[in-house]
Amino acid sequence: MAGIPLSDDYPVRRVPAVTYLLIAANVAVYLASPMSLMAVWYGADLGERICAVDHYIFRWGAVPMELFTGRQAASPTPCPGEPAATAPWLTVFTSMFLHGDALHLLSNMVYLFVFGPVVEDRLGRVRYTGLYLASGAVATVAFALTDTAAQVPLVGASGAISGVLGAYLVVQFRSRVITLVFFVLPVRLPGWALVGTYFVLQYVLYVSVSLYPGAGETSVAYAAHVYGFVAGAAMALLIHRIRWRAGTRLSDVY
Repeated sequence: MAGIPLSDDYPVRRVPAVTYLLIAANVAVYLASPMSLMAVWYGADLGERICAVDHYIFRWGAVPMELFTGRQAASPTPCPGEPAATAPWLTVFTSMFLHGDALHLLSNMVYLFVFGPVVEDRLGRVRYTGLYLASGAVATVAFALTDTAAQVPLVGASGAISGVLGAYLVVQFRSRVITLVFFVLPVRLPGWALVGTYFVLQYVLYVSVSLYPGAGETSVAYAAHVYGFVAGAAMALLIHRIRWRAGTRLSDVY
């Protein structure tokens, strides 16, 4: 989207502690990773640093081939040694907290900061945490299913955050979001329009890449965004239905 969300006008009733902890965890993992120092790495040891990044991503990122075969993928970079192995099922979750660079991290955290508190407030902290992690896991596995032989690691919180956006569309679509349109002009837009546009754009790009894989290489996992969004929306609908039915039964009793 040609815009950056800045704030939502929904008044949350309590501090969104889980959202802040998730943001802090993502930032902390990035700062502790080899990727955070790439911008200031110069000199003869640059090749060693690149290999450190390569080994780190292959160790903690989710590699589709590893998820479905259990075999460790070979890095395409000519680096000495092999990255340490991690249980494939564990990388489904660790990959959510990895980011390739600062811009990747920043863009994800902006969306989580704006939309996460609203969803957390409406669903509750425990349900919100479960939805976040489950959406990210579904996004990762679904992306891997699109090409089970792929050996490129999937990293980033985009799938989980897409799940948060999908849940937002269900629980609080009436809000308005202040957005920097074309990165310059602040405009109040309906939340449903902003989030809906995000999903449509991701879906169109996903279909385009699927139909015309040779049209151009991309490092963006559009499939993960689409499936994460759908998973988040579905889980939010289910949670709302369960809570509504529970509330109806209680009102019948009292």
